[in-house]
Amino acid sequence: MTVSVSAAGEGFLYDRVSRHILDLVEKGTLKPGDRAPSLRGLSRQLRVSITTVNQAYAALQQLGVLRVRPQSGYYVDAQVSHSQGSQVPRKTTVSRQPRKVRFGELFEEIFSVANDPQVVPLGAAVPAIELMPVKGLLRATQRAATRQPERAMSYCFPPGDEELRHEIARRYMDLGLSVDPASVVITSGCSEALALSLQTVTRRGDIVAVESPTYFSVLRLIERMGLLAVEIDSDPETGLCLDALEAAIETMEIKAVVAVLNFSNPLGSVMPDAGKRRLVAMLEQANIALIEDDIYGDLHFGEQRPAIAKSFDQKGLVLTCSSFSKTIAPGYRIGWVIADRYRDDLIEWKQATSSAMCSLPQIAMADYLRSGAYERHLVRLRSAYRSQVEKMRFMLARTLPAGTRITNPQGGFVLWVELPRGIDALELVNRALQERISLTPGMMFSATRKFRNFVRINCGHPWDAQIEKAVERLGELVRQMMAENG
Repeated sequence: MTVSVSAAGEGFLYDRVSRHILDLVEKGTLKPGDRAPSLRGLSRQLRVSITTVNQAYAALQQLGVLRVRPQSGYYVDAQVSHSQGSQVPRKTTVSRQPRKVRFGELFEEIFSVANDPQVVPLGAAVPAIELMPVKGLLRATQRAATRQPERAMSYCFPPGDEELRHEIARRYMDLGLSVDPASVVITSGCSEALALSLQTVTRRGDIVAVESPTYFSVLRLIERMGLLAVEIDSDPETGLCLDALEAAIETMEIKAVVAVLNFSNPLGSVMPDAGKRRLVAMLEQANIALIEDDIYGDLHFGEQRPAIAKSFDQKGLVLTCSSFSKTIAPGYRIGWVIADRYRDDLIEWKQATSSAMCSLPQIAMADYLRSGAYERHLVRLRSAYRSQVEKMRFMLARTLPAGTRITNPQGGFVLWVELPRGIDALELVNRALQERISLTPGMMFSATRKFRNFVRINCGHPWDAQIEKAVERLGELVRQMMAENG
């Protein structure tokens, strides 16, 4: 069978050839010691040049996947094991009891080192600025400031810049979803979108259902708003367990569900369309709001973007939140909510907390989206994230000891790592930080502080020698901890 990898605009060809070989190793088709396909043979099979295959093999050699035998060719390194990395973390059963959330200083510690250039950034899920369309966005910002100086310097009141809301609504057309620009409310990033949505549909003391594990900023919002969190089992591949959620709805008065259905943070799971349809129908029957965090939806590794729950919404109970922080510019802080029936109440909360937003970034973002540059940028960005995730996953599997399990996400840029039993992830995080390596401990993703032997790894930065050295050091630290535990 011939596989073509020459689709236009799909990033560097040698990266795609590398992924092809990594897939073969991951699946066990190529085993340690096996001879890799010849340069000429793979060139014909994948319809790329021999030079491209040679570049890919050189990159895989640097990664430790392939080794060269003089006058013989490339072989899979004898130390490479596909079985360890192919095991995803086990599904964890949680106690479905409403809980107060308390985390204190852990949040501050994680973010305090996020911008420290001396720390290897494997902790906070922050993308590398060199992957962002800096020049294109700055040109759009300069045009906005030059052509519309008065508008750019004026207040921009809720629901936000009209042209930007129109461009955001237009993007949902590709998902077959008709969004009224009037129902789009611009926010300061996705975090404010989630906060405003929770404020709109809940009151102090209400119960909110969340995935387990779930994004820790959601737990912090619940904590600060005086709400109770009930954790729902989640599958590492398909996400929120709907049977468990249904059982929780039958036994307690849940006011809202908060979930990342596409490439969840930290699992990277994707709920199938049939599951999204069932989820929305279940919540409509119980009159429960769904707050859908779709910040990673555009970062799919496959050909097709996954659907959003809003596509199945019949009663306007779904609030879809997202932002451009992971794809264009974290610092521009542009997010949004598709609010529908909650629009007026949500705008009131927005007006009460921040009566206006910066105009210039919104005008510039509308200009950038209108130019069509965003879609071209996304193609390159998805290719980069996929390459980085795959390299990180492979190196972690190669470096960490037996008993480690690692997720295999099909989008986003984070990995969820289950360490061998008995390893205290918080202790590992502290030891790593002493070596100027940041990680995020798994307990931060649970209101009940589960996942004590888990860490989340950020893959948002291009692979380099510093990151490779940090991953190797993590393996050494885990082995030291295992030896100390006997």
